[in-house]
Amino acid sequence: MLEITQDENKLIININLLILVIMEIINANTAFLSNFEVMQILQQLKDNTQKKHKREASLATVTYETVRYLQDTECQHQSSEKIKNFLESLKSFKLTKLEKLMMVNTPPRTELEIQLIVQESEERLSENDVKLIIGAANEIFPQAS
Repeated sequence: MLEITQDENKLIININLLILVIMEIINANTAFLSNFEVMQILQQLKDNTQKKHKREASLATVTYETVRYLQDTECQHQSSEKIKNFLESLKSFKLTKLEKLMMVNTPPRTELEIQLIVQESEERLSENDVKLIIGAANEIFPQAS
């Protein structure tokens, strides 16, 4: 089992709170945000904060820590175009918006990862479907070496 330190847990809570604030700003009813989109927004916010020097220290800290965390995830190698292409490749699979979002945030590399992301995947996806999804993820979002 993965152990999370108290500091990491606080960071996760702060990230989630910050995401909620960002989603309110953008209008949560419009769309879900991928990690890549969150990272872009936070980088812009960080740039604006550095220019104006008027933001609260805690927001600046959370923004900095979140951007630093996200830059070490899959989204550092993503772009709007790659995400668009990946979502296009998933259209034929009847996945929910949330399942697609999870695949963008953590591109599936194994059958197990697809089972964890897609509810009732064994009933909804054939073995070939699973291979096609993994292939698309590997082609569009190659793993960093």
